[in-house]
Amino acid sequence: MAATAVRYLRSVGAATTGGPAPVDPLPRPDLRAVADDERLPVDPAEFRRVLGHFASGVTVVTAHDPDDTQGPAGFACQSFASLSLDPPLVTFMVARTSTTWPRIARAGAFCVNILGADQGALCRSFAVSGADKFAGVGYTAAPATGSPLLDSVPAWVDCRIQAVHTGGDHLIVVGRVEALGAAGGDGPLVFHRGVFGRFGPLGE
Repeated sequence: MAATAVRYLRSVGAATTGGPAPVDPLPRPDLRAVADDERLPVDPAEFRRVLGHFASGVTVVTAHDPDDTQGPAGFACQSFASLSLDPPLVTFMVARTSTTWPRIARAGAFCVNILGADQGALCRSFAVSGADKFAGVGYTAAPATGSPLLDSVPAWVDCRIQAVHTGGDHLIVVGRVEALGAAGGDGPLVFHRGVFGRFGPLGE
């Protein structure tokens, strides 16, 4: 019973006397499948079409575990948002089937690289599965966690993993912000209805 309580407290980010909790890289087996009673009578293609009308920014989430012989890990992510000001928390969503997520989980930390309007090609390179995503990509170590901070991004947020929750066929990752910064630029990279775009003043 005590072990169960400690696991629960760790899962919600509460402090325990056992030190920092390792992050479970994958959901429990009984959570991997979406149950029939979770499915809505909505066609997946229609779901994507309608939700595609919601424009989002684009990020690349990166991490580096020194013990990972494959080197740094990263993936393109639209599902990113600020979550809390006090404490400073952000969140991103990742598919349970992601092969990059377990590597980020083992690192226990990540950097959200917020992409600028001219970085569509960089986003595409991190959206490809199985390729060397960091080939030809310059980066430095983010100050708090050492996660890759990509060159020339207009803003970045350096985080440690606070909690991971299940959400249908995705995981909801909550990160506690340890450092962040912004260099400005020509505006954000925007994704809308399947294509990249850029933000401009009304009337343009």
